[in-house]
Amino acid sequence: MTFHPSTSEVLELAVEAGERWWGGSVDDGLSMPFGARPFARDLAAPREPLGPSNQSAPVLLSTRGRVVWSERPFAFSFEDDVLRLSGRGIEVGRTGGTLREAFLSASRRFFPPSGRAPARALFSGPQYNTWIEHPYTPTQDGVLRFARDLLEGGMPPGVVLIDDLWAEDYGTWRFDRARFPDPAAMVTELHALGCSVMVWVVPFVSPDSAVFRELEGRGLLLRDAAGETAIRRWWNGFSATLDLTHPGAVAWITGRLDALVEETGIDGFKFDAGDVRDYRAGDRTAEPAEPVDLCEAWARVGLRYPYNEFRACWRMGGQPLVQRLQDKPPLWGPSGIGSLIPEMLAQGMIGHPFVCPDMIGGGEIGSVSAQGTTDQEFFVRYAQIAALSPITQFSVLPTRVLDPVHLAAVRDALAVRASLLPRLLGLVDHAAATGEPIVRPMAYHAAGLDDVTDQFFLGPDLIVAPVIAQGATSRAVVLPEGSWRADDGMVVEGPARVTVACGLTRLPRFERLPGT
Repeated sequence: MTFHPSTSEVLELAVEAGERWWGGSVDDGLSMPFGARPFARDLAAPREPLGPSNQSAPVLLSTRGRVVWSERPFAFSFEDDVLRLSGRGIEVGRTGGTLREAFLSASRRFFPPSGRAPARALFSGPQYNTWIEHPYTPTQDGVLRFARDLLEGGMPPGVVLIDDLWAEDYGTWRFDRARFPDPAAMVTELHALGCSVMVWVVPFVSPDSAVFRELEGRGLLLRDAAGETAIRRWWNGFSATLDLTHPGAVAWITGRLDALVEETGIDGFKFDAGDVRDYRAGDRTAEPAEPVDLCEAWARVGLRYPYNEFRACWRMGGQPLVQRLQDKPPLWGPSGIGSLIPEMLAQGMIGHPFVCPDMIGGGEIGSVSAQGTTDQEFFVRYAQIAALSPITQFSVLPTRVLDPVHLAAVRDALAVRASLLPRLLGLVDHAAATGEPIVRPMAYHAAGLDDVTDQFFLGPDLIVAPVIAQGATSRAVVLPEGSWRADDGMVVEGPARVTVACGLTRLPRFERLPGT
């Protein structure tokens, strides 16, 4: 493949007949693939100026084998069959004539796989996040009770993730001993239950604290355009931010986290925040940096820890980092459950195969708290999507919110995952070696299915078609050429569009028969 770097900051490419494009920002997953409708995006800025964001990367991939890449963020738009690009150092090339060929070429050249995956336990068992059950109020007793309730309710051991406000203050990254009197004993007990342990961290430091004064004095905090220490508003108030372009700031935060691992035995960290919106173009940093670079610098901290999770990221494709979708509200439709598959597909296409579709039932705390009673059908359908995603994460206790019928349906979904776990783990290893997505668009293996984004390939030979519509008892599934055996034993010759029954416990899937 030959790439042609542009000497101009503005490019126009004719969109070929039927050509569709993937890439850019996961926040735009519902609009992918691009090309059929007008669309515009500037990758240097968040879609919502004050809103959190997901992963993004300066890459576009076409179903005709074309690739657009730049080392820097660029703006792009689709209108009147023209792709307009504006930015620095944009490169354009073509390889083969398929989406997969475009991805593999871009991956090898621009975001090569590291050969490593995150910790195995993040895939082999569920994650259990304290966020919804214990928002802002985790305690040692509460965390242990949370884990015991899950296991006594028949859930398998997994990774316990202790969320916000376990520490004394933002930036100290020591357990608050008033609420966690013996964190090492807590971790030992969780390990004995078969659970690994992660804790939540952010790149923020509370102002006018001892840590703040130390870091400010050492020049390790971000400064604003006027040269003053930047104090930024985020969802928990106002904080200073580490300048992670400074080697001293990286050494300081990794030193704190390493000490926590050594002292308590925890296994890793949920790296939250670090959104592009937390930084400004005029900020003063130790090394020249734009907001996207500071987002990327936070992600690079996570490379040190096999147990990790990120929600916001710039570039870093091919790296052994878990990438979670933005906190989702408990809603049917495109604002909630309907966004999960398109956004996971988008994650994979910008180089992030180790994806998590947020917390089952939704992790957006305000909406979840406001809903009152849990929509049990929604919870089951969400669990079915997560069951055949790379990572499955619970936060609401299923045994607390589900009746026996719906709880049994969630357990059925976990049983499906268990039956396919060897395949999933094989795909994790394959992704580490090759960079290929685990969850793949239909067009990745089947030309002409560009706009089918409510089902996906799990590897090259299994099509998964979860239910995402409220009250649905059937759904349509599109199958490409070949012979396909459904989970109920039905064999279908493709290409075909079939309607399958999908009662509460069914997670429709079709496996390619050998030799087809």
